[in-house]
Amino acid sequence: MARQLVFGLALIAALAVFPLFSPWSTVILTVALCEGLAALGIMVLLRAGQVSFGHGLFFSFSAYAVAFLAAAKVGHEALILIPVGMAASGLLAAIVGLFIVRYRAIFFGMLNLAISMVFFSLLEKLFSITGGADGKRVPRPTFAGIEFGREQFELATFYVTLVLCILAALFVARYLLSPSGKALEAIKSNETRLEYLGVSPRKVLYGAYLLSGLLAGLGGAIIALVSGHVTPELAYWVRSGEFVFIAILGGIGGVAGPFLGALMFQIIRGYAAVYAPETWHAVLGVMLLVIIFFAPAGLYGIVAGKSRPQREEGGR
Repeated sequence: MARQLVFGLALIAALAVFPLFSPWSTVILTVALCEGLAALGIMVLLRAGQVSFGHGLFFSFSAYAVAFLAAAKVGHEALILIPVGMAASGLLAAIVGLFIVRYRAIFFGMLNLAISMVFFSLLEKLFSITGGADGKRVPRPTFAGIEFGREQFELATFYVTLVLCILAALFVARYLLSPSGKALEAIKSNETRLEYLGVSPRKVLYGAYLLSGLLAGLGGAIIALVSGHVTPELAYWVRSGEFVFIAILGGIGGVAGPFLGALMFQIIRGYAAVYAPETWHAVLGVMLLVIIFFAPAGLYGIVAGKSRPQREEGGR
């Protein structure tokens, strides 16, 4: 536990200092943290043995909500747009979750994918509203009422994102240790036994799904601000697959895992795109295979000194 705490503090310190010496990395690190938030939501569902291949739905929904509000001048303040975008994705997750939590395993994953792709199609076809494949521009808002230049805005967004990620990670860690979090593991191991105890698996999974959607929405709201542009690609199945990739790469044994995975994903993708532009997808695939075979607990497992994934430890 002490080792994990020290590593977490060291990671936070490194992230906080790095942009001051390498300003070019600010946007990259912010994007990685946003993807880490979405992967953190995936990790919550994986604790219940369920995987979503459609979380790009919530990521993109909150991003477009921010884009519409910013363009309409209704909310020209970043500190208002972020929670509103997150709330919009939470509302969507609350509606979709009523239907999704009835299913398990491959049906759970594929239904999420199907709904996400329907939304992707709407974003592309409703050109007069969404801008189609070209997307929508997101005007740069103020921060606490202050108008910043591009570099200052990016730096401010990064530090706000870092703080939000820390708070989200602490909340999820506490949630996973709560009775509801422990019930998630029971859904994975023996759902029938959970029902015998008088606990509704659907209600437990619904709460986890809602939390997962809120986390993905938080990442999507921030990504809209830092990129200044949103496109239907945010809802495409490839984006949702990346979130699952990141969660597995980082490991689900601890809340730092998804963020480790997101940072490594950005590093691998960046270097692979430069040195192997035609085969960088293959490089990512090989990296995932290496993790699965030689470090099944992910990067977090390596750091925490765990050689086996969380599900195996819980089953001993």
